Amino acid sequence: MGPSGEQVGVVSIDTALRLAAEADLDLVEVAPNSKPPVAKIMDFGKYKYEAAQKAKEARRNQANTVLKEVRFRLKIDTHDYETKAKRAIGFLSQGDKVKAMILFRGREQSRPEQGVRLLQKFAEDIAEFGVVESSPRIDGRNMVMVIAPLKNKSEAKAEQNARRAEEKAHRRSEASGEADASAAE
Repeated sequence: MGPSGEQVGVVSIDTALRLAAEADLDLVEVAPNSKPPVAKIMDFGKYKYEAAQKAKEARRNQANTVLKEVRFRLKIDTHDYETKAKRAIGFLSQGDKVKAMILFRGREQSRPEQGVRLLQKFAEDIAEFGVVESSPRIDGRNMVMVIAPLKNKSEAKAEQNARRAEEKAHRRSEASGEADASAAE
């Protein structure tokens, strides 16, 4: 490619270097593996700067998934269970993974099947928000299960920002409607 983006075509390396020198720019190989190799005439310093800026922007927009934890006891009350389930649903809807953990005490350790049943019930209750990533397994005195969200962190963030913008626009329209009504009186 030439300095202004036009196609030069297949030329020898000497010709390409001469064209780059005439334009006071650099000859940069863009696709070395293609046949024939593709090169561009451009300012290499500017190219490196723009590439660094794109990489920086990509890192800024990247959202990291966090592992949130919800702890149960084997003999949990229904209201407490519902509260923990709502908390887990909140984490999943924000795009975070949830680690559901049952703490066994004393003789409860001899009944791991009850823990498996409780975790399976928990997974069924939040199935529309997340999917089981690792099935229940015993880890010392605890039983652990990891649930992954159905939508990733960036999708959840974009959805949340859209909802906020919509609410903001709605409040502005209501405020302007009230101002018009008071001015009419």
